[in-house]
Formats: sequence, C-alpha cells, structure tokens
Amino acid sequence: MKASICSRARLLIAALISLFGAALFAADQAGKEIIRGSDRFEFVYRVKLPELSSSGRLWLPLAKSDSYQTVEAEDISAAEKWLEVRDRDHGNRVLFLSPTPADSGTVVEIKYRVARKEKSAYTSAEGDPARFLKTERLVPTNHLFASIAEEVTRGKTGALGRGRALYDHVLGRMKYDKSGTGWGRGDALWACETGRGNCSDFHAYFIALARSVGIPARFAIGLIIPADQEEGQIPGYHCWAEFFAEGKWVPVDISEAWKTPALADYYFGHHPANRFELSAGRDLFIEPAPSSSPVNFLVYPLLEVDGRTIATENQFRFRRLRQK
Repeated sequence: MKASICSRARLLIAALISLFGAALFAADQAGKEIIRGSDRFEFVYRVKLPELSSSGRLWLPLAKSDSYQTVEAEDISAAEKWLEVRDRDHGNRVLFLSPTPADSGTVVEIKYRVARKEKSAYTSAEGDPARFLKTERLVPTNHLFASIAEEVTRGKTGALGRGRALYDHVLGRMKYDKSGTGWGRGDALWACETGRGNCSDFHAYFIALARSVGIPARFAIGLIIPADQEEGQIPGYHCWAEFFAEGKWVPVDISEAWKTPALADYYFGHHPANRFELSAGRDLFIEPAPSSSPVNFLVYPLLEVDGRTIATENQFRFRRLRQK
C-alpha cells in the first residue's frame, strides 16, 4: 500500500515537473518572439525588375514616421527618376516609377534607418475614429458579421470588453493555415467561411466583426524584425490591427497570438518594438492610379505592364543597430 502511494506520488511529481518545464519552455520561446521597449535597425527593401516587353508603372510603399517609428530613408536608388505620391485616405507615402524595357533586370532599392517603440493603447488626434467604421471591398459590414459579433459580445460592456470578446472569438475560430488557395487577400467573408488563413485573413475577419457592432477598427501592414537575430533576410510581410475603445486605439495581433499562445494576453493591447510598418489601410486610392485601383493593401511592389500585374523579385533584409 505504501509503495503504491509512493509510486503515485512520484508520478504526480514527475507530471508537475513536466508541466512546469513545459511552461518555462513556452515562456522562454515567447520571450524570443518580441522586443519590448524599443528597437533600432537598418532595413533594405530591394526590387529587381523582370524582363519588360513594354513600358510599365511601378508603385512601392515608402515608410513614414509616426509616434511609434522614426524612419529615415538613407538612400533610394533606381535607374530612372522616381516620384513620391500619397494615397487619398490614409496619407501613405508611395514611390512611383515608370520603367521602360531598357530598365529590364535593374534594381530599385530603398535603405532605411528605423527606430521603433513598443506600442500599447494610445490616444490620437488624427481625426474622427468613426471613419474606420466604413466598409471595404473585402471587409464588409453585413448581417452575417453583425449576428456573429452580437452573439460573441452578448453580456460584455464597453468597447474594450467587447473587443476582447471578438479577439478571443477570432483566436479560437481561426487557424493559421496557408494551404491551398484563397488565403492572403484579407477577405473577411472567406475567412469566416473557412476558418483559416494568414495574418491578413485573421485581421480582416476581426475588423469586419468589430465594425459591424459599431467599434472602429483599422489595418496596418509591414514586417516583423526577428527578435532573436542580429541580421538576415525576412521572407514575407506581416499585418496587424487596432480598434478604438475608451478614447484610445488598442493594438491587437491575433495571428501571432495563435502562433504563440503564451503571448495571447500580450498581443491584446500591444505591438512589440520589432516591427516595421510600411503602410496602413485597405482599398488605397493612389494617383497615378493602377488598373487594379483601389489597391487592396500595399506592402509588396505593384508592377503593371499593359494593364496586367507582373511579378517582381523582392528581397527584404535587416541589420539590428545596438546602442553604443
């Protein structure tokens, strides 16, 4: 009998040690994902043009400074003259070029020096938040989203509490899954129907739900700067969202919370310092206007030749700058 009790005790202790160890491992891994406080880095946005059969038009995001990131474009190199323009509704800076067949194979490169701060809920004097209740082509507000959001937020008080309920719903409902086709467009209806996608799909769904119950919400896109590396290449974009509650904009990143559950509470109310925002908003109206106007979102180069979108060869690199 005593041996049996001791055996059970040993098993219980082993289970507790295993759970404690797993928790420590999860916390350690989570700590490698984010940089709190501030971050500084150099960033290179590089585009190689394909073979051009005729003249084309090229639009690139040109990052700008705000309260949370200070951006200096140290060098913009291109084989031809470029023009800086802005989108109509969000004030994004955009680099515009008109490459010719003679520019085939040439490189457009933007070198930045960036200082970025961790973001938590903040006040802003940039205009009426209600303008972020408007629908977008792939982020509608309709009866479907309203019925889901009303059910999810039933019994919750205040925009902050309702926003958290919507955040938890998307986190539990969606799966980060880039298999097959359809993902990556930020199509809120597709995300709702399939329950999967990438960061743009997670946040399109969240924004549609929030707006459908009167909570302003907005979108931004850029890249994650790896927290555990000093330099290297970044394979692709990342996007995130904010919603308006109690007089402040509240940052959320639901797809990263899905990938790292230990940071789920952190990503409700924070964006870490190791981010680089390239543009904000959806359905961007830019002049000169692409044939595909309005632009769904702008992070990768948009090259059009004879009205058709043409792929470019893109590379994004960073090098962290440490305080001396």
